[in-house]
Parts: sequence; structure tokens; C-alpha cells
Amino acid sequence: MSDYENEHVRPDARLTILRALQDQTDERLHSGFLAEVLLRFGIDRPREWVHGELDWLAEMGAVTLTRVGTVVVATLTEKGARHLRRAVIIEGIKRPSRPGG
Repeated sequence: MSDYENEHVRPDARLTILRALQDQTDERLHSGFLAEVLLRFGIDRPREWVHGELDWLAEMGAVTLTRVGTVVVATLTEKGARHLRRAVIIEGIKRPSRPGG
């Protein structure tokens, strides 16, 4: 895995995933839809890669996961929401920009 992937792509993808979850009324999305969201931001990765990132986010406490067959449903946690509000920093996830900045 390249340094660029680990230093830029993964942290940015993780932030994009958290923001996509935050945008939902119930703060949940399935992995297939998250892969489509990432693709819109130029991150074209297979579902297995998305599942790996979701597993990592769950290990960090930013999301909880429910597995339904081959699909993974992610739900934003309070810790993930606090990262998005800039109240905490979760290393390995890009830090959100300041509001209005």
C-alpha cells in the first residue's frame, strides 16, 4: 500500500463516510451506497475496501456495524459525530474544516 493511499486517500474516505452518515436522518447507510458516495468524490474502490474502512471506523468507535448477508450497514456513533463537530480528534480520519472556512 502506498504512502499516498494511507496518508491521504484513507483519511479523506473515512471523513467522507462519516459525513455521508451524518447527512441521513437515521445516520445509517449500507456499504453499497457508501461506495457510490466515495466514487462521486473520486475514490473508486471495491466493496471489500469499503468494508475494510468500515471495520476500521468501527474499531475506532466512530461507527457501529450490522452485517446483512454481503452488505454492511454503518451507523454513526456519538464519537463519530463529535469528530465531525471537531470536539474530538480520531487519528486516521481527516479533520473536518472549520465551519465557514
